[in-house]
Amino acid sequence: MTTRRVGADGPGERGDLFDPQCPTRQLLDRIGTKWTSMAVKTLADAAPDEVRFAELRRRMPGVSQKMLSVTLRSLTRDGLVSRRVEPTVPPRVFYRLTGLGLSLEAALAGLRGWAEEHMAEIDRANEAAAQEPDD
Repeated sequence: MTTRRVGADGPGERGDLFDPQCPTRQLLDRIGTKWTSMAVKTLADAAPDEVRFAELRRRMPGVSQKMLSVTLRSLTRDGLVSRRVEPTVPPRVFYRLTGLGLSLEAALAGLRGWAEEHMAEIDRANEAAAQEPDD
């Protein structure tokens, strides 16, 4: 892995995306999932308010409780989401995006926009590929 240290006021370390051990690649693996994208979007839509776990799950069709929990744990560990627990029975758990998480939402919004703009073209390419004989 090739890394270089950028100045103390710079963005930190840069790596080699093609190296499986590269921290950048590992981060992209974590933030590149559909559940991460949906969770960040849902929390961004609610910002600056917090959203309870159960409400997040309702707003994310198809996500299991376990997958949402794993996703939120990863986002929290990465500093993208903050978590607050009210000590009730059962505990009430709230989530919100951090400033860093809001900056990720801006990047993901661009990717979502690209997907929406080009989905018909991608569908046509898939249909054409399905019509071609297998090699």
